[in-house]
Amino acid sequence: MATRPAAAPRSLADELRSWDDARLVALLRARPDVMTPLPNDLTTVAARCTTRASVHRVLDSLDTFELQVLDALAALPDPASRTDVARLLGVRPTSLAATLDRLRDLALVWGRDAALRLVLTVRDTLGPFPAGLGPPSPTAPDGAEVDALLAQAPEGAREVLDRLVWQSPVGAVRGADRPTSRTTARSPVEWLLAHRLLAVLDPDHVVLPREVGLHLRGGRVHRDVQPEPPAIAASERAPRLVDAAAGGAASDLLRLVAELGELWGVTPPPVLRSGGLGVRDLRRTAAALDLPEPAAAVVIELAYAAGLVADDGQVGASWAPTPAYDAWTSEPPAGRWRRIAGAWLGMSRVPELVGQRDDRDTVRAALSADVDRAPAASVRQSVLAVLAELPTGSAPDVETLLSRLRWRRPRRTGSLAEQLARWTVQEAELLGVTGRGALSAAGRALLAGDDDEVEQVVAALLPAPVDHVLLQADLTAVAPGPLEVDLGRLMHLAADVESRGGATVYRFTPDSVRRALDSGWAAEQLLAELGEASRTPVPQPLEYLVRDVARRHGRIRVGAAKSFVRSDDESVLRELMADRRAAPLSLRALAPSVLAAQAEPATVLQVLRSMGLAPAAESATGEVVVRRPDARRTPLRQPPAPTRGEVTPAADPLLQAVVRALRSAAPPAPAPAGPALAPTEPTHTLAVLREAIERRQRVWIGYADGTGRVERRVVEPLSVEGGRVTAFDHSREEVRSFSVHRVTGVAPASVDESRPGGHPDR
Repeated sequence: MATRPAAAPRSLADELRSWDDARLVALLRARPDVMTPLPNDLTTVAARCTTRASVHRVLDSLDTFELQVLDALAALPDPASRTDVARLLGVRPTSLAATLDRLRDLALVWGRDAALRLVLTVRDTLGPFPAGLGPPSPTAPDGAEVDALLAQAPEGAREVLDRLVWQSPVGAVRGADRPTSRTTARSPVEWLLAHRLLAVLDPDHVVLPREVGLHLRGGRVHRDVQPEPPAIAASERAPRLVDAAAGGAASDLLRLVAELGELWGVTPPPVLRSGGLGVRDLRRTAAALDLPEPAAAVVIELAYAAGLVADDGQVGASWAPTPAYDAWTSEPPAGRWRRIAGAWLGMSRVPELVGQRDDRDTVRAALSADVDRAPAASVRQSVLAVLAELPTGSAPDVETLLSRLRWRRPRRTGSLAEQLARWTVQEAELLGVTGRGALSAAGRALLAGDDDEVEQVVAALLPAPVDHVLLQADLTAVAPGPLEVDLGRLMHLAADVESRGGATVYRFTPDSVRRALDSGWAAEQLLAELGEASRTPVPQPLEYLVRDVARRHGRIRVGAAKSFVRSDDESVLRELMADRRAAPLSLRALAPSVLAAQAEPATVLQVLRSMGLAPAAESATGEVVVRRPDARRTPLRQPPAPTRGEVTPAADPLLQAVVRALRSAAPPAPAPAGPALAPTEPTHTLAVLREAIERRQRVWIGYADGTGRVERRVVEPLSVEGGRVTAFDHSREEVRSFSVHRVTGVAPASVDESRPGGHPDR
């Protein structure tokens, strides 16, 4: 027995009811704004899918060809067939199957291939001139008549049409609505108007009718139809070289973030009054990390996005490491990279904006709100997605990469999006997400989102940490690779980095040794630790240096009076009083062994150290103050939440539960008495409402409320202004204001028709 085909859907809501659960889940995942608040039934889902804001969001996610298909549908009368669409695009009907299915799945188009219907809000969003075509005209000549007329057209007429065919169909003409006839036409425009090849749009403009424009375009909506993305020019790299370069960059990044934490743990820079990091502090940090300022800004912003540094929230706030920084340093290197790279992938901060001037000619500071851009994360992920489409080892040309991105999201192109894409390419190389311009194995794993796989891949790329250094007689030490955390902290504390590369060279100086002693290390303890960490014996020059600095360390002590200087060696204090370099401290003798200073203890320490002395800070109880590098930590802090430019989809279990609830929802109650309300365009809606105001008549309207639910009601329009209609609502016996764009349909109502009960009309 033959099976009767399912009836064609009568509305978008009717089509959604025919979908299976998997397809509904996919719709809610692709259009997450439809989920807020949770819909009550599929009628509500359909109504929300047709709101202006939701349609704008989903159109922004379409590629060039999908938008061209929508343009073709908008240029055709509703409903249209797949064959009609293919004819206007100049492609085979079969080549449209996948694109039309996707547009249906996004609830932008509904109906079968023989009767495709464009959602009214989509048609309205595309504008009155889809693809630059004018409005349809019932009096426009057909193609054969157009050709015959143009064969006898006066000079200049064809030039007028050529200017309107592929650009705007509207032309400015003073007195466009003046009477014309074939016998009295005196200009090319008048001749075209008289022969219906142009139409009057308003008193000062003419427009090329859609039928004439399509014929002059050769029956095509677009001059250049792009069903496939543009090709990307790429250079091929050996995958092992790509991963080797990426591993080196990742290792350098981990070292830089660790050095930043150690540096700010000892000397936290202040937070600007307006928020952010000062220009001078950025410059000092860049110098300490041996980086250009733009690269230092990237490292700082990455550490901030990962929650490793933050504002300590104290009076006179400073930027300092968080407790999470200590946990981060104890993780394996691969885990540390995963956390940094994951924060980068999702952050909305743009480090390259640091140092640029805003509209007020103010320099944008690092760690300030001025460098936050909502599209950053989306653009970053789009760039990596395009890189992942290329064969392994392919390093794309940036310009062709940008062309591919423009094809993928043409409604999101612009100078900011292009700059964000270029900066993403640079940042990816710094992080090791790419190597030598090609996506690395680590980058592919990161994009896939599997944390375990990321750590496994990165562990194979990163050089293993080393547990030793090589002490040399010239007061240097060589680290043959990235050092383990504790040894790295010791070396950064007791020595200064002299050069970096495959191996790091540290140099011991009196200042660096004093820094270790200030942190609580004793001379013997420091020498013992260095000797245990070195594969070579502790050289005699280093031993002499440490002992000499230790011998002088603490002979002079500085405390708070406003501050005082104390020493058991009275001759040292007498020399200090006589030294002109100490004049800014305004020293005076309180006793042979005590001097008072008119400066803060930190300033006194700095001046005395610049004079070659080795003072130690003293507490109020007379004990030496030990300042350990991990002493400055912020309270517990959460990483900064990225600014979202898009609604985040809910997890699949929630989507599946919502779909089950929608299935079990009670069917809609029968619509109240009254005419069927077919979807109407806003222009038609306004015309009917204005006519009802003039005639003082009641009308039926379908109205979508704030939750997307469409209700039928009888209203008496009173005024229309600014896209809103003020009307007496007979269902509630009150005067209300309605947004015209939420009116889904309108029809005249008789005086004795029953009051609508608020049931959905879908």
